[in-house]
Amino acid sequence: MSITLELDLPEELASEAASTGLLESGSISTLLMEEIRRRKSAAELQSILSGIRSLPGEPMSDSDIQSEINLLRAKRCESESRC
Repeated sequence: MSITLELDLPEELASEAASTGLLESGSISTLLMEEIRRRKSAAELQSILSGIRSLPGEPMSDSDIQSEINLLRAKRCESESRC
């Protein structure tokens, strides 16, 4: 399927976009594909975050998170004998 687009852009933007090749069919296709991928990724991230936020319990504090990191680092250090 092929469609024709007509854009109403400010002159300065249109000129700069044209001079850099962004108004070419291939460039427009690439821009659209990247934006679609970005939006799908953002929607997926929002879905994951909603799932995480709906979990029961209180969120971990910064100090709790740091304690967990320190514990894991200490365990790795011991297992790799790099202390």
